[in-house]
Amino acid sequence: MTRRPSRKERKEQIILAAAGMFAEKGYANTLVAEVASAADIGKGTVYEYFRSKDDLFFTVFEYFVEQTRRVAEEALVGAAGKDAAGKLVAYSRAIIAWMAGHRHIYTLSLEFWAASVSASPELRDRFEGSFMETYEAFRKIVADIIQEGMDSGMFQKRVDPRAIASGIMGAWDGLGLQSMFDPAFDIEKTAEAYIKLVINGLMNETT
Repeated sequence: MTRRPSRKERKEQIILAAAGMFAEKGYANTLVAEVASAADIGKGTVYEYFRSKDDLFFTVFEYFVEQTRRVAEEALVGAAGKDAAGKLVAYSRAIIAWMAGHRHIYTLSLEFWAASVSASPELRDRFEGSFMETYEAFRKIVADIIQEGMDSGMFQKRVDPRAIASGIMGAWDGLGLQSMFDPAFDIEKTAEAYIKLVINGLMNETT
């Protein structure tokens, strides 16, 4: 007898099916019926979990943000005994590895960014708020690692941790886009070289 999926499993099934459809066809061109078909369920079942296509789209965004956060946090836990440089490398590697593993749906990033400026007012507000919160959360983690390096004497005292963190995050976004457009682009090798260059620039010359 086939086990009936739990509500949590069914919801994730719909989210992943929607992610694939939105990545393939774009948000505006995707029908809820197509998401239901991809998830092998009836269209009505989608509305048992999500109020609207807007709500489903935003939930897909939240799902992938949470996945990225979880992977990055696990990397930091694993790097707990390392110095600031080691933590920064581990954190960057985790995020870039996640991007590389999800290259096939990275076009969703463009859809999410577009929604923050062109979607309905309600959806736009939700995206704007979540983007601000998400960027701030990642920026703070990176800035705290840099501050730790400064406090330990490993990194220079005269740098601005938040400014450096913002630059690193911008680099991650940019590398993700290049990876999406160029299948031959080695995002992991490039990111490794970049983060090590940043670390070298941060290093205290007396250490």
